Amino acid sequence: MRYLKTEPTTYVLLFRGGKVVKEGQGLSFFYFAPNSTIVTVPSGSVDLPFILRDSSADFQDVTVQGSFTYRISDPRRLAGLLNFSIRQSRGKCMYESEDPEKLPKRITNVVQVLARAEIQKRNLKDCLKEADQIGMAIFGEIIKSPALASLGIEVINFAILALKPTPETSKALEAEMREALLGQADAAIYVRRNAAIENERKIKENELQTELSVTLKQREIREKEMETKIAVEEQRKKLIAVNSDNVRQEADARGYATAATIRPFTELDPKVLQILASANMQPKQLISSAFKELAENASNIGNLNITPDLLSTLLEEGNRPKAVATRK
Repeated sequence: MRYLKTEPTTYVLLFRGGKVVKEGQGLSFFYFAPNSTIVTVPSGSVDLPFILRDSSADFQDVTVQGSFTYRISDPRRLAGLLNFSIRQSRGKCMYESEDPEKLPKRITNVVQVLARAEIQKRNLKDCLKEADQIGMAIFGEIIKSPALASLGIEVINFAILALKPTPETSKALEAEMREALLGQADAAIYVRRNAAIENERKIKENELQTELSVTLKQREIREKEMETKIAVEEQRKKLIAVNSDNVRQEADARGYATAATIRPFTELDPKVLQILASANMQPKQLISSAFKELAENASNIGNLNITPDLLSTLLEEGNRPKAVATRK
């Protein structure tokens, strides 16, 4: 007789005579070893990492590193497919076969097949960018997998931890991305320089527009000044014309007055005028006038005698100094 005590996460089946006489989770009991077979199936969750190397849709090598968590949801079914029987030796329980050790490998193979199918649907760049979407798609396919359902296996969680290309491809992608980033930087510099040139052009246009506005305003000012000068000159012209008319009218008036003044004299006999003019003459002026008349009638004079006394008298009066009026 032997005693068996199992963990709460272990499902136990006790076979005797090819029939299950006792089963349950975490059982403890005595049994008779010669005619009993004990099967223990762990029902707790197990974490399994995996690494998958495969090719993408564009024939690029990809390494997928991930993990998944599974549990045995139907221990009795699994016990009917794999040998989980144990034997006790020196107080320790050991499996009779290697089937329990093969189970993780079988589950990993199924997961890798489903993951490979998803990886091969996408090219390398999409695989690198859509790692989370690929993990969700693989997890959905694992849940619906009939191979795992036939084993009584339930996958609780699945995650892709890393998805990497080969080092050479990674360097090529890095170079491509670097060139793309440099191209974007150059484009940004080009856009910035264009923006600076455009702003400078606008500034120069504004300056030229300002200068043009100033020039036009100065031109308007000069035109206004010229219009003002023209108006002043027009006023001066009108003033000169008015002054000329006034001077002409004044001259006409003076000429008319003079003509009216001398008109009576023009109607008189020259002899009468001469007599009137000699009324206020000095003696020497009268003598001069007489000599003039004698000269005009010289052809009619035969002999003319002028005494020395007359000439000396005229000369003395001509050389006599004039009296200077003095004030006291």
